[in-house]
Amino acid sequence: MLKSQKGITLVALVVTIVVLIILATISISVAINGGLVQRTEKAADLYANVDQKFNEQEQNFVKYVQPYFTNAGVTD
Repeated sequence: MLKSQKGITLVALVVTIVVLIILATISISVAINGGLVQRTEKAADLYANVDQKFNEQEQNFVKYVQPYFTNAGVTD
């Protein structure tokens, strides 16, 4: 009579680890050679500039609109 086996075999475990190592190596290579880090830094700089411009425009808008609200009797 055969015993029922539970779990995975050592071969399956080794194959899985090798596949994961290969995928990790490819991913790291693409990230470094594809300029992913540089593009991310550039996007962060652009976002910081956009956020700063938005805040400036918001302040200008408040300065422009505030007199109209003040004349209408609306306060903060």
